[in-house]
Amino acid sequence: MELINKWPEYHKKDVVSHYCPGCGHGIVHRIVAELLEEMDLGKKAYLVCPAGCAVLAYLYLDFDIIESAHGRGTAIATGAKRANPDLFVISYQGDGDLSAIGTAETIHSANRGENICVIFINNAVYGMTGGQMAPTSLLGQSTMTSPMGRNPEVDGYPLHITDVVAQFPGVAYAERVTVSSPAGVKKTKKAIRNAFLTQQEGLGYSIVEVLSPCPTNWKMDPVTACKWVDNEMTKEYKPGLLTDKREEKRKEKG
Repeated sequence: MELINKWPEYHKKDVVSHYCPGCGHGIVHRIVAELLEEMDLGKKAYLVCPAGCAVLAYLYLDFDIIESAHGRGTAIATGAKRANPDLFVISYQGDGDLSAIGTAETIHSANRGENICVIFINNAVYGMTGGQMAPTSLLGQSTMTSPMGRNPEVDGYPLHITDVVAQFPGVAYAERVTVSSPAGVKKTKKAIRNAFLTQQEGLGYSIVEVLSPCPTNWKMDPVTACKWVDNEMTKEYKPGLLTDKREEKRKEKG
């Protein structure tokens, strides 16, 4: 019996999403879909969904997708890539998923230099569960579990996990970007393209941290939330290239 695989021309489904108005997830989903189309990667793409607001990404993206237990995205991505190196593997995770319960998986997959792409959505709060303080919440930021603002004496300081893993020898590419403005969206697409190229070339681990608005849990309208990203989040999490060892990795490969 001959098996016929029919792949969609477009990898973003034409459906209404559940994301709140002003949420950055939809923008990043569109960027991922566009790049898979432009780079002809859709037939071998394999996305690992997180526990969090993007848990339903399979409703909006039309290629192979698997669900992950909370925090285990890079562990599942590692297994998929090692079992089938021809797959193009993306782990899509939020800040609570990647930098809280998934800290160990994040650290060790990066330290091993797994040849996967990680897209890290940082909105400085636990979005799906009602707006609790996350490891990435800013000092003084009011959340459901820090109504008086994050206090460093009690809660510690914001966790810069992308800066941490960017120091590891196995991490070939790491960048922080935003989706709070048209210019930011353009830079985000370029950064994710670079991360995709890093995996295509077999150069090791790549991660793109996306500073993203969460109007509902921040109790702001979408425009104000975008301004808060640009005016407040970027003070703590400065956008820009964190590491680019791709040329070094190319030389190592010969």
